Amino acid sequence: MLADLNQWFLSLGAEYGVNPYIFGAIYVGAIPFFLASIAWLVRRARAGRSTVVPTLCAGFCFVSAYLYLAVAGRNIPVWVWIFLALLVIYGAWSTIRDTRRKIAAAKAEEKYL
Repeated sequence: MLADLNQWFLSLGAEYGVNPYIFGAIYVGAIPFFLASIAWLVRRARAGRSTVVPTLCAGFCFVSAYLYLAVAGRNIPVWVWIFLALLVIYGAWSTIRDTRRKIAAAKAEEKYL
């Protein structure tokens, strides 16, 4: 059964021109860089410095696997792009909300020290 699941998984990659293992490696491999970018962003915001570069880095890490899909993929169904767009929009909204909370908490903590 596990072999059948693996074969099905790999057939999706062949059908759409994307290696699922590379996609997964990019997706998982970007997580530490994304978290580091968010930490960098919070530190810079807390210090009152520009957050443009860390925001761009975090955004790139967030969408890097989907960029691979966009560049290497072919015949990707429209519903996949809609689903991915919704995921990216929700993820961006969630990340912005959480980052703002972290910045506010850091500034409040700094105020009391």
